[in-house]
Amino acid sequence: MRTNDLTDEVLAELRKPRPYPAVTLVLPTHRTKPDKLQDPVRLRNLIAEAGRRLSADPQVPASVRADVLKQLEQAENELDLVYTLDTLVVFAAQGEHQFWHLTRRAGTERIVVNHTFLTRNLVAARAQNRPYWVLTFDEERARLWSGAGEQLTEEHRFGFPVAHETDLSERERASRTGDVTSGYRDEAALQHLRDVDADLAKVLEVEPRPLLVAGLQHGLTALADVGAHTTRGALATVPKGGLANARAPVVQEAIAPARAELLRTRADAALRRLDDARGRKEFVSGIDEVWRAAREGRLALLAVEESYRQKVRLTGGHLASVADDAVSDASGEVRDDIVDETVEAALDTEADVVFVAEDVLSGHGRIAGVVRYTWAG
Repeated sequence: MRTNDLTDEVLAELRKPRPYPAVTLVLPTHRTKPDKLQDPVRLRNLIAEAGRRLSADPQVPASVRADVLKQLEQAENELDLVYTLDTLVVFAAQGEHQFWHLTRRAGTERIVVNHTFLTRNLVAARAQNRPYWVLTFDEERARLWSGAGEQLTEEHRFGFPVAHETDLSERERASRTGDVTSGYRDEAALQHLRDVDADLAKVLEVEPRPLLVAGLQHGLTALADVGAHTTRGALATVPKGGLANARAPVVQEAIAPARAELLRTRADAALRRLDDARGRKEFVSGIDEVWRAAREGRLALLAVEESYRQKVRLTGGHLASVADDAVSDASGEVRDDIVDETVEAALDTEADVVFVAEDVLSGHGRIAGVVRYTWAG
């Protein structure tokens, strides 16, 4: 499955506790040769290492170990690594397995054995690939695209595509005179833009998403003049012609810089919310404080640096960082990746989760949040 298959329901199901051990393999993969040829070998090595860890784990009976290893091997046999994207995530537990191809590159290979699957890579990929709309148009046609990450699918609901037959003599006159703006001067052409605007209003009411609008600059100007919902409500405009009849890959390439800007805008907005919260004393930072706020259901926003992970020991309701080889003992329970647990807890209470660039939160322990309320006293 791929990033576009992720829904709230799918993530909720994946986050449910499993009988120990629940194994997660994370493998950064390659789309092109020659690096792509390494991926099957690296996956086989990850599975072998997972087997060694399970064999050395006294909590895992031989029959359970055999079952989970069988699930990992079945996943490997079902995978077609010809179609890898940027990251492969494999989940395996007793009696189940699944795998995900993600359009977002993980930092390193990982093997996690726990009571739950590691979902942070899926969450981050989904955040990066949140759905958006793209409107492409010219004087004769307007098309609507549903986007998620790098995938675009043409939408055939809400009255789209919208067609308008330009008067032939008008087109010929414009061709002779070079008056490219003439297509938007007559009432019929302006009505075409009003129709596009009205249909888009239905879209945004039923399924509100970020909107990108692509067309020639004079068309964008005309649409802004007559429309109430399109370019005025767009988070980005792309002044480029020839896209009204283009294939999805061509449209995707044209809008890629604008889509990257949308992601930066979302991260910047999250950082502004953090700054505002500090003035209202609704700001929390550091893994211990943020983790407790997430468990208590108080987080409205969680911001995490992309590669941040932390192994901790839980003692008396507080967290302390430990080395990677630490294990649970009488002094407290060791949690392999408390950051992922924090992300999951935040999602369970419908907090916004945003992954930000490295070092952006270095002064706040690499993780911070905005709380819905603070405790009195």
